[in-house]
Amino acid sequence: MSIQAMYTAATGMQALETKLNVIAHNLANVNTTGFKKDRANFEDLFYQTERLPGAEDDGGGITPIGTQIGMGVQVAGVQSDFRQGSFRNTGRPLDVSIQGNGFFQVRDPSGETLYTRAGHFTVNAQGQLVIASAGVGRLVEPQISIPDSVEEISVQPDGRVMVRQTGQQTLTEAGRLDLAFFVNNEGLLKNGENLYAQTDASNAPTVGTPGQQGLGVLQSGGLESSNVEPVEELIDLITTQRSFELNSQAIQAGDDLLQLIATLRR
Repeated sequence: MSIQAMYTAATGMQALETKLNVIAHNLANVNTTGFKKDRANFEDLFYQTERLPGAEDDGGGITPIGTQIGMGVQVAGVQSDFRQGSFRNTGRPLDVSIQGNGFFQVRDPSGETLYTRAGHFTVNAQGQLVIASAGVGRLVEPQISIPDSVEEISVQPDGRVMVRQTGQQTLTEAGRLDLAFFVNNEGLLKNGENLYAQTDASNAPTVGTPGQQGLGVLQSGGLESSNVEPVEELIDLITTQRSFELNSQAIQAGDDLLQLIATLRR
């Protein structure tokens, strides 16, 4: 039994190592625009059944409980928390946050449509609205072109991108930012660079106007902050470390028992 205890405790250490990696990733992205924190979920492994519950005992009765010994734990999955992050004011008109559900759509150079909550937009050399990440300018979908000699630009809550050119007195519409909504945000594939890709788990998105069909509204002049709470992550870090230590002590206890058995004399 002591040998099995060592293997069981080892599964706990492996699972907790994964959880530690998740916590470290959350803390590393505490200042990442639009980042959604992750959580490691655990599940118990299969059981060694020595007696089934409800089996007939020696007296012909039914046993109220059985004898099942668990073999440890494993990571069931890493789940993202898509709760809203706080609004961080920047004063820049092309910094746009989503208040509510939805994702911005961008076109990857490969032609794939990707999705993001990070709305730090800019204009490329051709006057097209893009989102810049890691040196790659990805076009916003639907494509929006900003005219030359723009003196004023603003993004309305319903996604309309309004501009005022030199010599004009009024704002004109240059395009509209649509939002994509998924039935299961947690089923999206994380691509890095604040980008997500759809999967069979997320299903295809519903695209619509901000403020309609359950989609959030846009707020320009600021960005959505990461929803990581550093204090919560630090508390989770401490409890994970202590749990790791307890599993290591279980392995040490198994080793002590083996050592004691090896030194027995007849």
